[in-house]
Amino acid sequence: MTVRRSPLAMMVLALLVEEPMHAYRMQQLIREREKQDVVNVAQRNSIYQTIERLRRDELIRVAETRREEGRPERTVYALTPAGRSTLDGWLADALATPAREFPEFPAALSFLPILPPEEAARRLDERAGAIETQLRERESALAGVRLPRLFLVEDEYQLTLLRAELDWVRGLVADLRSGALTWSGGWLDDWTGTPA
Repeated sequence: MTVRRSPLAMMVLALLVEEPMHAYRMQQLIREREKQDVVNVAQRNSIYQTIERLRRDELIRVAETRREEGRPERTVYALTPAGRSTLDGWLADALATPAREFPEFPAALSFLPILPPEEAARRLDERAGAIETQLRERESALAGVRLPRLFLVEDEYQLTLLRAELDWVRGLVADLRSGALTWSGGWLDDWTGTPA
């Protein structure tokens, strides 16, 4: 049986390496450690669905169910030996092998000729502004953080990607605005062999 890997499944298993815990505690730790930029927990239900899948696949087990005073009953999960082995394999593979991912931005770039060059430049300029804001916010949030580098390497990586994307998008906008990169209906027809 091959168990499907996902960033959120890896996060759940990694948290359970620390100690058995319930889903709400996992959500708290993801927020406290600002890992919501690493795993998608936008949908509150997603962590519960992931936990259920990992339990079905016998990578985690129910350790106990407890009720604390004034709180709802909570199921505490623990990592199984198969879960630890799977997590180790997933981490090894994810670190060593570039994933074949399909982000939206490269797909949108592949359809760039659908827009007039001026519109493409305007939209890409908006993206550059949004990236600049993300960079400022992330750099500001990390400025006062006093953690060993080991706990911040994913932030370093994300900041590096944002800076590289910002530089590239700015260059593309400059090329569009200067006319170094342009297209028109007739030019596209010549390349595609289809009338506009």
